[in-house]
Amino acid sequence: MSWRRRAAKFDRSSSGKGTRFENESEHRFLVRRGARFQHAGNRESRLVNDFEQTGSLLAQQAGCLRRPPCYSRRDKVNVDSVMPDGPATQTITSASDQRKSVPVVTVESFFNTHGEKLALRLEGSRVGFYRKIREPTINRPGLALSGFFSYFAEKRVQVLGAAENTYLKSLSPKLRVKRFRALCEQKIPCVVISRGAHLDDALMAVAADDEIAIFRTPMITMKFINAATIALEVDFSPTVTEFGSMVDILGVGVLIRGVSGIGKSESVLQLIERGYSLVADDVTRITSLEGRELMATAPEMTRYHMEVRGIGIINVASVFGIGAIRVEKRLDMVVTLKDWNEMEDVDRTGLDRELYEILDIKVPHVTIPVRPGRDLARLIEVAAMDQKLKSLGSNAALEFNTKLLNLMEKKNPDGIA
Repeated sequence: MSWRRRAAKFDRSSSGKGTRFENESEHRFLVRRGARFQHAGNRESRLVNDFEQTGSLLAQQAGCLRRPPCYSRRDKVNVDSVMPDGPATQTITSASDQRKSVPVVTVESFFNTHGEKLALRLEGSRVGFYRKIREPTINRPGLALSGFFSYFAEKRVQVLGAAENTYLKSLSPKLRVKRFRALCEQKIPCVVISRGAHLDDALMAVAADDEIAIFRTPMITMKFINAATIALEVDFSPTVTEFGSMVDILGVGVLIRGVSGIGKSESVLQLIERGYSLVADDVTRITSLEGRELMATAPEMTRYHMEVRGIGIINVASVFGIGAIRVEKRLDMVVTLKDWNEMEDVDRTGLDRELYEILDIKVPHVTIPVRPGRDLARLIEVAAMDQKLKSLGSNAALEFNTKLLNLMEKKNPDGIA
């Protein structure tokens, strides 16, 4: 007979009819034993409730569970029914996109910028350098030299290779001049002769009359086309100016943003002291390469320099060495420094993703609260290392979330919460 039933019999028989226990001590023993069992049962219930509340709180902070209802131990819960679609993603669009610009590429800028790399040499008079190159690619005018100009790509740099030169030489001098003049009248930017070949004097005179610049290169035609196309793609890439400092941390290009005086330059200075490289300070020029990735660099005027309040302008390469600078770096993530009091909610799990959009390309974004005593440089460094791990497929927040859900399922193998 259980202690509850025996105690109940004693209560029923103790109203003047005598007791069924031999003495009162047995009854007191049963009551104390029942109290201990009741206390143990209440403690077990509290432990279960604490586990449920702790798991639910962590899950809510991790963004993996909706606000759960109050379940009893006998209620069956389907874990999948309280799972949302996934971590939330927020995209922040850069205000600098409204000021993006596509550079105007002229024959002069093309020659000055890429002439040495492409081994270009000017043939004849310096004319036509003002002409604009309006498409970032190269054209071989074989059909145009034969007299067919339908769909002729007149906006591109024209390249005469071995086939075009051989065809021109096969024509009579009069017809050769006529065909070449028809080509020059199409308002082409310039003409490049590959394989180190030369145009005869009659064709050079036609080019001078129409103010068409003629260049010569010893490169093979296809190699020149490939190299010139890549160079022009960079020249035509849209560019935007971001007000922030750029630094290379373990191969991760980090753009550090924030209001004036928040501590951007000081954080970058501490990162440089730890062996990382400066790309740009305060003003960063960002270029979109073929819409695939963002390349960041510093304006020519401020390159390799930093402005530190209380000290002034310093040359980073001279102070810290040549290893402390980089000319350019791919942008991999954006870190925004924000005053703690201005933040409505501080992310404590990292499940919800933030993206920063620049020139229609989205990169990971992290907001770091700023208040006295926080080591911002260390936090930025950890954020960069965490981003590097994520790029390799290791996400600590998702792994913790998975472990938490597995733990909850193991504690409730039959679906009971």
